Amino acid sequence: MMNRWHVLKRLLPLLAGMVLLLSACGRADLSTLRPQGPVAEEQFGLMKLTITIMVVVVLIVFVIAGYVIIRYRRRPGDKSIPVQVEGNHKLEIIWTVIPIILLIIVGIPTVNSVFGLAKDYTKDPNAVQINVTAHQYWWEFEYPNLGVKTAQELLIPEGTIISVEAKTADVLHSFWIPSLAGKVDTNPGGNVNRMYFKADHTGVFLGKCAELCGPSHSLMDFKVKVVDKASFDRWVAAMKNPVALPEDQEIATVLNKQCLTCHAIGDKGVQLYPNLTGIGSRESVGGKLINTDQPEYANEGSVEENLKTWIKDPQAVKPGTLMPKVDLTDQQIDAIAKYLAGLKLDY
Repeated sequence: MMNRWHVLKRLLPLLAGMVLLLSACGRADLSTLRPQGPVAEEQFGLMKLTITIMVVVVLIVFVIAGYVIIRYRRRPGDKSIPVQVEGNHKLEIIWTVIPIILLIIVGIPTVNSVFGLAKDYTKDPNAVQINVTAHQYWWEFEYPNLGVKTAQELLIPEGTIISVEAKTADVLHSFWIPSLAGKVDTNPGGNVNRMYFKADHTGVFLGKCAELCGPSHSLMDFKVKVVDKASFDRWVAAMKNPVALPEDQEIATVLNKQCLTCHAIGDKGVQLYPNLTGIGSRESVGGKLINTDQPEYANEGSVEENLKTWIKDPQAVKPGTLMPKVDLTDQQIDAIAKYLAGLKLDY
């Protein structure tokens, strides 16, 4: 009895640590355990069903095991051989049929959900069509029916079906918004995978790359901003508006030569890499450096400071990123960061 108590005392800290670890689960903008849309709700329902069945099975097994250990333990002086149950057809049928029934209970709703959530909305006129392209280590979002392309922040209207066609520009990635929908891989070789989801209310949700894709895989985040329909329409219009270059001709020239050969701002530049239109309104720079316009990140840098950090040395922020370290003076970096920080969208 004393030995059992010592074992229990050793297990208690481990159990307490597990409770503390699990208590951190449940962020509404990130966790699958707090679904924020119908697709995530359905997937969470399947999780609850399977976990409930597993818990019930484990409890029953432990109860039976405990009963057998106590009821049929060897008594002092008992040298007899217990009754053998090998070849007991009744028991074999019972422990074969019960798992089959449990598999059917889990399998029917799972198969139903798999086919239901695979519905193709790419031709639905009421759905917002979005082409997602994964890059090392950033996300590109194109709205083909609206003539808009952006990066790192996916802006969508609430209560509307979002139809996604996902592909990759390089290696294997996986598009995942934990609180809104399950993940879909973006496979090399021109393969396009489809999914859909919907957000029931406004808010900001965190998206992740769920497939190991290189040294900055863990930094390949993006935001999903859910707004009302009127705000979404204003954002689309704002994204299409022309954007003026800096009044300082020297900085405008540097911007043209160093930035707009790869990036686009409004109707200027080339959209090979993230579109910088409205970057001053985004919640992060490079998907990693959080801007201080959010109260919960008051200790982080401002948009302008984060842009300076990114432009000076992108590799220090995201190792392995294809963004090169540009040959600019500190004054030029300061001026470009100030200009980009001022590119805000009113929606």
